[in-house]
Amino acid sequence: MDIALFSSMLVFAVVMAGTPGPNNMLLTFSGANFGYKRTLPQMVGIPVGIASMIILMALGLSWVFQQYPSMQWGLKIAGSAYLLYLALRILKQSQLSQQQMAKPLSFFESLGFQYLNPKAWMMTSSAVASFAVAGEAYWESIGGLVLVFFLVNPVTGSIWVSFGKFIARWLSAPVARQRFNFIMSLLTAGCVVLLWV
Repeated sequence: MDIALFSSMLVFAVVMAGTPGPNNMLLTFSGANFGYKRTLPQMVGIPVGIASMIILMALGLSWVFQQYPSMQWGLKIAGSAYLLYLALRILKQSQLSQQQMAKPLSFFESLGFQYLNPKAWMMTSSAVASFAVAGEAYWESIGGLVLVFFLVNPVTGSIWVSFGKFIARWLSAPVARQRFNFIMSLLTAGCVVLLWV
């Protein structure tokens, strides 16, 4: 694969995976409340979900979305509802003691969330539209995209989880943890607004 193309894919993936969004809000919350090790399944689910979406887009799902724009609206509605559900879940966590806390998202919950995450759909469709090479190199370029997201997501995810873990130092007091979880709940719910602008 051409080095310039791979470098462009890499920059795209870092920007898309590293900027604030639903995944990174949830990783920060999980890092602060559950730590790095317990958040690993959630972190692994993200690139696996993204990779599967890139492959689906490459197989022609992007054409289906172009032909039936109502499917994108349906995904936005489902994604918004799920984000609000997760925000409510985080809000409920803010009312629990550290011992009563539930668990972080599992691998499968995280993977499945990608299919309801409009930012993930936008990212994967843009990636395939921008970086898929026509002709014989098509699947090689798709493989490059998958590889790039497998390389980038663990790094950017680790940064957000570590940020949450770093913040946890100041969250030993129950009131501080409740306030943090409340803010994370609002930020997660706020991601819904960004989906519709």
